[in-house]
Amino acid sequence: MAHGDDPKALATTARIMQAIACAILLVNLYHFIHPALQGLGFTHPYLDGFLARLQALHGLFTYTLPTKGLALLFLGLSVFGDHGRPKANATWSPIYMEILSGLILIGFNGWVLELPVAAAAAGAVYAATLALGFGLCAAGAIGVGRMLTQGLGADDFNIENEAFRQETRLVATPESVNLPTRFYYRRRVRRGWINLVNPFRATMVLGTPGSGKSFAIIVPFIKQTIEKGYVQYLYDFKFPDLTRTMLNHLRLYPGGYAKRPRLYIINFDDPRRSHRCNPLNPAFLADISDAQEAAHITMIGLNRTWAQKQGDFFVESPILLLQAVIWFLRVYQGGRYCTFPHAIELLNAPYTELFPVLAACPDLEHLMGPFMDAWKGGAQDQLQGQIASAKIPMNRLISPALYWVMGGDDFTLDINDPEDPKLLAIGNNPDRQNIYSAALGLYNARVIKLINHKGKLPCAVVVDELPTMFFKGLDNLIATARSNRVAVCLGLQDFSQLNAEYGDKEAEKIVSTIGNVFSGAVVGRSAQQLSARFGKKVQRRDSLSINSSDTSSSISTQLEMLIPEAKIANLSSGVFVGSVAANFTKDLRETQRMRVFHGQILIDEARKAAEEAHYRDIPIIQPFLDPEGHDIMEEAITANYRQIKRDIKDLVAREVERIRADPALAHLLEVDGAQGGGPQ
Repeated sequence: MAHGDDPKALATTARIMQAIACAILLVNLYHFIHPALQGLGFTHPYLDGFLARLQALHGLFTYTLPTKGLALLFLGLSVFGDHGRPKANATWSPIYMEILSGLILIGFNGWVLELPVAAAAAGAVYAATLALGFGLCAAGAIGVGRMLTQGLGADDFNIENEAFRQETRLVATPESVNLPTRFYYRRRVRRGWINLVNPFRATMVLGTPGSGKSFAIIVPFIKQTIEKGYVQYLYDFKFPDLTRTMLNHLRLYPGGYAKRPRLYIINFDDPRRSHRCNPLNPAFLADISDAQEAAHITMIGLNRTWAQKQGDFFVESPILLLQAVIWFLRVYQGGRYCTFPHAIELLNAPYTELFPVLAACPDLEHLMGPFMDAWKGGAQDQLQGQIASAKIPMNRLISPALYWVMGGDDFTLDINDPEDPKLLAIGNNPDRQNIYSAALGLYNARVIKLINHKGKLPCAVVVDELPTMFFKGLDNLIATARSNRVAVCLGLQDFSQLNAEYGDKEAEKIVSTIGNVFSGAVVGRSAQQLSARFGKKVQRRDSLSINSSDTSSSISTQLEMLIPEAKIANLSSGVFVGSVAANFTKDLRETQRMRVFHGQILIDEARKAAEEAHYRDIPIIQPFLDPEGHDIMEEAITANYRQIKRDIKDLVAREVERIRADPALAHLLEVDGAQGGGPQ
């Protein structure tokens, strides 16, 4: 888009303005140094009379400033026409100095006329300072015009072009999460709001370590959902940071609930501060497919690369074997031994005893068929490989503390039951995440199935550092959560982590169904994907060409990325970009409101400090004290561990004897005419 004004006409107009300004200054000079000019014979009666009439009518020469100001006004108007030859390295500082020096000389030289010296000397000094001051102001005015036209150095980082209008209204609803912000737009820092009016469309928070994901977004999300009566399921990767916040905020703000929920904690590191919960509770294993899901989650959690190898023989075989173990415990004596620790121990039984015990169960006859055929057919190498693929990773979970926590039933996992609402936090440990994540994944799967139903309380699922744990069914939860009032908030560092741990296809399904996105500093492909998601805007492009004989400038518009990749990669801590989903509305203006944001999320530090001053540590749930007050935690946990091992040993022995005594089943113990049953 070229300039529409004629440059020559503008230059001519500027010259006229400058000439008028010079003429006014000459009149000022003639009047105020008249005695000196008269002595030199440079006055004229007609001019004296004209100026006398002007003074009588308008009082222009009562003081020196009115005519000086009028001259400067015309000089200022000439700025818009005469720009001089542009300079590529021009800056504002010299221009400011020229204008300031000129104004000082022009504005404060009137006292020279009152000095007790000869009129000729006073007039000469007055004329010199007036001419020098006007010359400096004229040079400054030309510089201002040049800078306004070419705009060099005005926006080195394209900040003005990339700034955009954002939401400044607070839109609070009974279900919303609202975050105050500060953003830059049109040369001003403004206050705004990020309104998650529909948290049920899932929220993803990205950012490298130190970008402020937790303190700026995840913690406010936890607090506001508690205040609005959401029950919560929290995966606390760096336990107990977020759990402590949830515990104390519920204590300080319980008013959002019709029936106050109870808080439960799962923590393998400190059994004193952990409840006990069996994720394989028989009540939640209604069908053998539930056992298959539990086996799949466990094995994928222990072998993360298996998520991308589903269908492989040595991936499916261990899952199938663990499925058979879990379902056998579910149907055996009404599920008396159906716990995760019992499943680990049964899986470690000698396969010459384990296979017949499982195959003798009518529900598992076909499931165990391939294993029995391999055993009876003498395919020992293949069989040993299948068994090792199941046992080796599962044996990493053998821990007395883990057996204690996962072997009891202090509560059920239907946390959004209106009759028994709960807040549940499960804690991981970064140093043991490869071990704990597989076990914790079972809790995830159970919770997702139980909460994602209609007629329940609104529920917030907050997952910090999502890639550290396999979350089976997450894409389905996100897709259906809106109708069941489940608000999912996922924290992760970047998309590459998600792709590595979940596989490209699974990660793509998760990312593409997210409605609300927050991002701190991320780089590479993550920044590229986010930039494309935020869209484009029309930006102004200025072009200036300078050579020895000519100068030309042009202005054009171009569609550019609203938030470029480089800007996302260099965000400061606490500054986020993103977009939020909207609710359905019939108001067309609402659908067109800007829902993309780029700003600093503001934290009420005074309120935060006041609340944290009343925070309490996570309480001791199970003191492990005998009647005399002695600590018996090690003894209790070890006794539980040994009891589970005895349970499985006795179970296997009873079943083997039953099979041996039953003519219809005895063949299961025979291999090539020999009796099985010895250790292998």
